Amino acid sequence: MSQLFSPRADSRLRAFGIIGAAFLVLALVVAFALSRSDGAWGVGTPAAQPIPFSHAIHAGRVGLDCRFCHATVEHAASAGMPTAETCLGCHSQVWNVTAQFAPLETALALGTPVTWASVHRLPEHVRFHHAAHIGAGLTCAQCHGPVETMPRTVKVETQSMGWCLDCHREAQPQSAALVAASYAQLGVEVPPLANCSTCHR
Repeated sequence: MSQLFSPRADSRLRAFGIIGAAFLVLALVVAFALSRSDGAWGVGTPAAQPIPFSHAIHAGRVGLDCRFCHATVEHAASAGMPTAETCLGCHSQVWNVTAQFAPLETALALGTPVTWASVHRLPEHVRFHHAAHIGAGLTCAQCHGPVETMPRTVKVETQSMGWCLDCHREAQPQSAALVAASYAQLGVEVPPLANCSTCHR
């Protein structure tokens, strides 16, 4: 019986196998790197808003306190977004450009909330409470960057799980109950704020 494949065919098959495996590993490394890049997390990318809004003007030049628009930041999980009444309360008297404020007037007339696009939206499985962080002494800029300089609001940090954990591992718990919640997992001391149930329920 004659030989179907030449000896060279076997060596070529091995070479293709090695090259294919190397290419697969390289593709996985590149995919992992891209998924962890700032672009994948939306860092530096502004979200389209219903009206042109500039923190550089409102928080920077005018000097409005963050709590004027984000009224629930000190006592609720959500910081809150400004309502049409909040915006038009000022802009009915100052710089009233009708075309730009039409979405606000429509929301006010229909009794619906303004559809702001969140720049810092966390996944649904993450439990985050603004008031707890403000109460622990964090400033807005520590997570959101220098918003008072931003003509269009962008993320300055990934706000990934790893980024949050870096801060939580260094933080000192504010209550005795949290201090008591510290435990060891497989011989490794887990700080109470790095416990999974702190952010995930």
